[in-house]
Amino acid sequence: QVQLVESGGGLVQAGGSLRLSCAATGRTFRTNYTGWFRQAPGQEREFVAAIRWSDGNTYYFDSVKGRFAISRDNAKNTVYLQMDSLKPEDTAVYHCAARGGTVLTRKASAYNYWGQGTQVSVSS
Repeated sequence: QVQLVESGGGLVQAGGSLRLSCAATGRTFRTNYTGWFRQAPGQEREFVAAIRWSDGNTYYFDSVKGRFAISRDNAKNTVYLQMDSLKPEDTAVYHCAARGGTVLTRKASAYNYWGQGTQVSVSS
């Protein structure tokens, strides 16, 4: 099993920044991709960004490109999501998720391991 714990959410004004962390423990060698998803009330969970542990390649949802940056710290088994220029529409519960395999997917159902989520609220 792999356990994921997120932290770093909070309330921020539009234009502000937050950095989310996702710390992984357990059988982390089973995972090659760690992604961030978000879910706003009444909406489906949507892909935000992902990183491939083997080479650090990153992938982003179009609406966050240029504003969000995903990174990893191999020694700490931790993935970060730096969020800048936040907008009210970024408000959601942010979850990190992990999966193995060799192909990136943006489908939430393909990720095997999930954290409990952290709330991000952006006021206008």
